[in-house]
Amino acid sequence: MAIGAQLIAFDLDDTLAPSKAPLPDPVAAVLARLLERVAVAVVSGGQIGQFRTQVIGRLTAATPEGLSRLHLMPVTGTQYWRFDDGDWVLRYEDGLSEDEKSAALAALEHTAREFGYWEAETWGPILEDRGSQITFSALGQQAPVAAKKAWDPTGEKKNRLAAAVQLLLPGLSVRSGGSTSIDITRAGVDKGYALERLAGVSGISIADMIFVGDRLDPAGNDYPVVRTGVRTQAVTGWPETVEYLEGLLADDID
Repeated sequence: MAIGAQLIAFDLDDTLAPSKAPLPDPVAAVLARLLERVAVAVVSGGQIGQFRTQVIGRLTAATPEGLSRLHLMPVTGTQYWRFDDGDWVLRYEDGLSEDEKSAALAALEHTAREFGYWEAETWGPILEDRGSQITFSALGQQAPVAAKKAWDPTGEKKNRLAAAVQLLLPGLSVRSGGSTSIDITRAGVDKGYALERLAGVSGISIADMIFVGDRLDPAGNDYPVVRTGVRTQAVTGWPETVEYLEGLLADDID
């Protein structure tokens, strides 16, 4: 039985790797093998620099032909990068205006301070301008996983903050991101949007894709892909992703 899809798309943090960490060896190895058979996409709220550290730098076993099948979609799919002539090239970017960025930054800081969520000690900046996305990271982008889990174990804080900021920014989309983060983009931008954009630029239909993610529950940031009708595979972490992919590859009999 073949893999049954032309492209497999993945969330990044807690699906392919621990939050903000490079791909573990088993993930890097199985992705390199997968790229020899089908196209692969990675969709995340992180910037391309994060992708270079977490993904690109770990795919040393992938061939140039395999890398040509890799679709990188940082900043929730508002950027699209492809491997071309030995380098990674930005194919498109859907950016925010300067006024939209300023309003988002101000609303996040004001509300976080009002709620007592503006931390004095962090691992990097709390607010980031990613061009097409503004991101709030309560403890900074480089915070240890244990610290992030301790800050908001149930997600109540970030969900409360996102809901309050959304009221201040009716023209933008405010949603929970990673374990302690909130992402602000143009309205309608989410992982469902990313897959629809991917179908348009790649020529691969949603029906020929599978999406793998750790937050496919209705409150999760992977859930918007469900509206596209894409086939999904829920996982709880990278070991389950490896197990799932090993099963697909074992069934892929030429």
